Amino acid sequence: MFNKICVLGCGLIGSSLLRAIDKKKLAKEISAFDKSKDVSAYLVKNFSFNIAKSAEEAVKDSDLVIISSPLSSYKEILLSMKSSLKKNVILTDTGSAKKEVNKVISNLNLDGVNWIASHPIAGTEFSGPEAGFAELFENRWCILSADKSISKDEISKLEKFWSDLGSKVKLMSFEQHDYVLSLTSHLPHAVAYSIVKTAINDDDKFKNDIIQYSAGGLRDFTRIAASDPLMWRDIFIDNSENILKVLNDYSNNLDEIKTAIENKDGEKLMKIFSSTKKVRKEIIKAGQDTEKPGFGRK
Repeated sequence: MFNKICVLGCGLIGSSLLRAIDKKKLAKEISAFDKSKDVSAYLVKNFSFNIAKSAEEAVKDSDLVIISSPLSSYKEILLSMKSSLKKNVILTDTGSAKKEVNKVISNLNLDGVNWIASHPIAGTEFSGPEAGFAELFENRWCILSADKSISKDEISKLEKFWSDLGSKVKLMSFEQHDYVLSLTSHLPHAVAYSIVKTAINDDDKFKNDIIQYSAGGLRDFTRIAASDPLMWRDIFIDNSENILKVLNDYSNNLDEIKTAIENKDGEKLMKIFSSTKKVRKEIIKAGQDTEKPGFGRK
């Protein structure tokens, strides 16, 4: 248990953290800050702990500080609070790209700060503090990344924190994290945005039909494409090198399918479709989804 935990940025992930920390009694004291007046007003109305008026106030005397805001806001937050951080504090985050953020933090020379990146692979298509819930992190993976200079004891403390929230924890390098997530998360979002944009750009006279009969594949792409635009803009910029590489690979595979269709090459299409079908079963076996209809929705 930490004496004091601070959460900076209280949208879906941040507010879920606040709820989970409070519910599971993982800190004697909790503080939070969000620069949005509307979000702050919601927090004051719905939470009993300290809702600070600045990042500096929020982090004071905190043993664990969690940045849960868009990636583009990190530098501003860090600059505003770095002189208020407690000696030997654990500083972590919840962002989906790590390499560029790690460069920013390294350049700030935060003496006496244990920077250990976190990425809870959890979320919904909804955003804002009202969308948060304490169970968001249960049975989900959380990836931690840290430099070799960070002691194993400090990493273990953060591992235990995420485990106490119900997450399964995995350690990766910053580079490995960004490459793996470019394939498992960032590419699917890029494809989803593209597919939904293509569908809604069709002739207006078919738009109602497209929406009405989207109970197949399009429906599930719209769930992904409904994610927070600001968050995903920052992810695509911060992890651009990896995302561009996997998009090129995707484009090549799409060309292969197009060629097979043009040539009416049924054998080639069967080979492609058969090779990908087993991945779905492997994902279910790994506990990352369910065989029940609705892809795990209630």
